[in-house]
Amino acid sequence: MTIKTESRLTVTQGEFELNRLPKRPLELLRAWDAADEYLLDMLADDLKPAMEPRILLVNDSFGALAVALSAFRPQAVSDSYLSQQATRLNLVANGLPEHGVKLITSLEPLEGPFDWVLIKAPKTLALLEDQLIHLHPHLQPSTKVIVAGMIKALPSSVWKLLERLVGPTTTSLARKKARLVFATLDPALVIPVSPYPVCYQLEGSDYLISNHANVFSRDSLDIGTRFFLQHLPTRQGPCDIIDLGCGNGLLGLMAAEKNPEATIHFVDESFMAVASAKENFYRAFGPERKATFRVGDGLTDFESASADLILCNPPFHQLNTVGDQIANSLFMASRKVLRQNGELWIIGNRHLNYHVNLNRLFGKHTAIAANAKFVILKAIAKTLV
Repeated sequence: MTIKTESRLTVTQGEFELNRLPKRPLELLRAWDAADEYLLDMLADDLKPAMEPRILLVNDSFGALAVALSAFRPQAVSDSYLSQQATRLNLVANGLPEHGVKLITSLEPLEGPFDWVLIKAPKTLALLEDQLIHLHPHLQPSTKVIVAGMIKALPSSVWKLLERLVGPTTTSLARKKARLVFATLDPALVIPVSPYPVCYQLEGSDYLISNHANVFSRDSLDIGTRFFLQHLPTRQGPCDIIDLGCGNGLLGLMAAEKNPEATIHFVDESFMAVASAKENFYRAFGPERKATFRVGDGLTDFESASADLILCNPPFHQLNTVGDQIANSLFMASRKVLRQNGELWIIGNRHLNYHVNLNRLFGKHTAIAANAKFVILKAIAKTLV
């Protein structure tokens, strides 16, 4: 029996076709959640196009809010390249002008003031803190600030953060396990300077590691990366090494140290991650060392047979959804991008069974090292694709 994923969002604003990125042949997840539906239904009576309100959308996952509210020409800020690409594609799929929504990266300045600020609760509290601090100069007493999320994504720490950086909060009743939090600006609040990016010195080195708010393990070296760094490979002569899903770029940085003639390529779908990797790499090696930095969808922008070594600590979640679909798509793309006899090195939790797909794609794999929690695996591209 084939299960067809629901792809049409029906709300008061209309009916819209919405899809997620990255695309999968059998997508089991919707491109929106009950919090999107709740928020849009609540806005239906309060927002009319004739009012011409200035609306800012924050962390709109795949463009559900942007598409439904496109008549108001909102601005939408996100740290996710995939989110922005999905928004563009979903606007076009619904016959809506792509330029009707102004897409802003997480590191670009905002253009306020705003009448409405509609925030999807992010997975990372630090990201919300950084966003609220940068939002504050663009709020006014009449601005309506609403945070929407599934109840599991709205712990009390979110409410406390809103009260500290915006003002008094109230909450809606729960509906389909979703809730809305309303915040009213308190002009008397003293708003601190954002503490991000944060820095720490990499253990056993002189490297200062800088991390923007949405970077994984921004305060210290995580145990998986620590284990991977102990086993990084070395190659003779010039070569191309990709730090895939680079985060703050530690794998690529240390690979550059071990492979002095290599060109290192950093790629991640997070704007903050790539910015962190770039700052860390050039602080360590200066601008003369060969490197590229790309915000993108995995290896989409890399040519076939263009890399000798790919290093990857695959993400096992997208937003609040856990799964191995992203990791498996990265493995498949790696096989195409590696040169003949090029190597894919990955680290993962032992229970994730990444070796199954490596065997399917590459014919076999080699276990490089393992401990109680992690395993490091290598696969070799034997034939060009």
